Amino acid sequence: MIIPVRCFSCGKPIAHLWKEFKERVAKGEAKKKVMDDLGLERFCCRAQFLGHVDLVHTSAKFKKV
Repeated sequence: MIIPVRCFSCGKPIAHLWKEFKERVAKGEAKKKVMDDLGLERFCCRAQFLGHVDLVHTSAKFKKV
């Protein structure tokens, strides 16, 4: 639902990079260039960003019982 704090495979902290990644990609920059600039070199960390689906707003519609 939200980006994990650390990469599942290598344990590198990645959550602090998500907001900048999302903003720069929305402006039209290439995902590869943005990940290179942010220092995401490993395939496992890149996969976290490329495979992430942001469902926070979808799940926020439902109340806890």
